[in-house]
Amino acid sequence: MYEEINDQLIRVRSAMSKKQKWEKQLADYETELINVEKEISRLEVQLFAEKKDVQKLERIGITNLIQTLFGSKHEKLRQEKQEVIAVQLQLEEAEKTKQEISNSMNELHHKLQSVVDADQDYEFLLSTKEQIIKERDAAFGNRLFELNEREGDIRAYITELNEAIEAGYNVKDALNNAMSSLESAEGWGTFDMFGGGMISSMVKHDHIDKATNHIHQAQTRMRNFQKELLDIDEVTNLQIDISGMLKFADFFFDGLIVDWMVQGRIQDSLQQARDQHASVVSVIRKLEMTLNEKEIELSATQTEKTTLIEQL
Repeated sequence: MYEEINDQLIRVRSAMSKKQKWEKQLADYETELINVEKEISRLEVQLFAEKKDVQKLERIGITNLIQTLFGSKHEKLRQEKQEVIAVQLQLEEAEKTKQEISNSMNELHHKLQSVVDADQDYEFLLSTKEQIIKERDAAFGNRLFELNEREGDIRAYITELNEAIEAGYNVKDALNNAMSSLESAEGWGTFDMFGGGMISSMVKHDHIDKATNHIHQAQTRMRNFQKELLDIDEVTNLQIDISGMLKFADFFFDGLIVDWMVQGRIQDSLQQARDQHASVVSVIRKLEMTLNEKEIELSATQTEKTTLIEQL
């Protein structure tokens, strides 16, 4: 009877742990959604203003005629169109992010339905076990209960760590792909500077396009990584903070799109990607060290529980 109810308690505690984790992630996503919606509104206003600037330059008027005669109009128009493209791409990125956040929130709502009764189930099982303990060996029952509680907590935490580590490796893979594309773009950009011509320029831009996709993927995975770390940072003293890492894509999309002809900008973006990669690897290492410690702790708890049962 003890083993059966203990197994049920471990399963329910695991469900409670998941419920707390998913509720925390959902709240974090809700905050993120508000912020990205504000950013979308800001970019929409900015895009409208940038398009108006282009339309003004394209109109025929005295000022435009003078600018055309002195050769300044075409340069100004080119710059304004670049700014329109840059804002448009940032807006598309923000809208894509909003959709991904909404999808993640819907998925969490669905997951929470499966553990909605976890707290009530736990209270019922706990009450049942307390009654059994009163009727039997109280000292043994209490100690076994404590060990099962500890085992359940450690198992749940090991699951959290493994999920966070997997999320970290997913970010690392995306950043590896981004660095590879940026390194190729850098190489072709150098060739282009020494007279590589149209073909080298096209190849460079193709690699930048690929890097852009990989950076978006890395940003999406970084967001998931951050959510997985919400609970872990509370339980340990790892002091993990990846809020700055979440801003990486902002740097990339804010500058590289406008200045993608500038070789130095590609190099800056590549260095940013390398810095992010190093930060992610550092966090993964901390998580793996903690995982090893928790696995040792779990083994010791299981040994103590087995010894207790064998002594009866």
